[in-house]
Amino acid sequence: MSLDAIATADGRFAILAMDQRESLRAMLNEAGQPSGDGDLSAFKVDVIGALGPFASGVLTDAEYGVGPARAAGVLDGPAGLLIAAEGGRPDRVAASGGMALKYMLRWKPSAAAPELTAVQAVVAGCRAFGLPSVVEPLVGDPNRVIASAELLAALEPDLLKLEWPGSAAGCFRLSEVCGAVPWTLLSAGVGYDTFVERTLTAMDAGACGYIAGRAFWREAVALTGAERHTFLHEVAARRMVALNQTTEGHGRSWREVAGG
Repeated sequence: MSLDAIATADGRFAILAMDQRESLRAMLNEAGQPSGDGDLSAFKVDVIGALGPFASGVLTDAEYGVGPARAAGVLDGPAGLLIAAEGGRPDRVAASGGMALKYMLRWKPSAAAPELTAVQAVVAGCRAFGLPSVVEPLVGDPNRVIASAELLAALEPDLLKLEWPGSAAGCFRLSEVCGAVPWTLLSAGVGYDTFVERTLTAMDAGACGYIAGRAFWREAVALTGAERHTFLHEVAARRMVALNQTTEGHGRSWREVAGG
């Protein structure tokens, strides 16, 4: 299954994550900003419009992201569309213009966990439909990231979006246990400088890039109007461009990992 639609020309990933829903609402609430459905959509449109041109792919959701972003014309660029779909329906993702499906799960890694059956069904469904599957396991503990990745890689998703495993050694171990399944690093809301360091470490240990959002745009939740526009275009976009330049030549192509 090809991931080229959401990758750079050299097979790495520089994907903007803008699929947050209730967590984004909570961030806006905490910042004292309006957080209705329309406010979530407006924020997503602003972020995608500012950072999308520098991304290999844009990850967003069907509830608040895809429709408004498409209506605003901010999905018209070359970045491929990756749609979050916890329902695991590749037909719906494809109907919305998605070039890959992202499935997230929160779990405690175990060979007996029922979540494995759900992931297996999503991966099989995507494969039968001809749509790449991206699986994002959230375990909340660096000590569990490797075990989680090993169990999920055995199900052969097309791409794994993984949390920081705690160290460079952990990143090398991830590359080992993932085998022929490419993996990317997520930001989990850490500061930008920390995320740059982690991304470089992960890519030098075999990761194929990143899928990240808050490390670039987090401060924008406290801003509105012209201030938000300026921050996103002058600060957040510059962060993404700088990270892409910093990581150029690092990491592995997904094709190299998958044998494509």
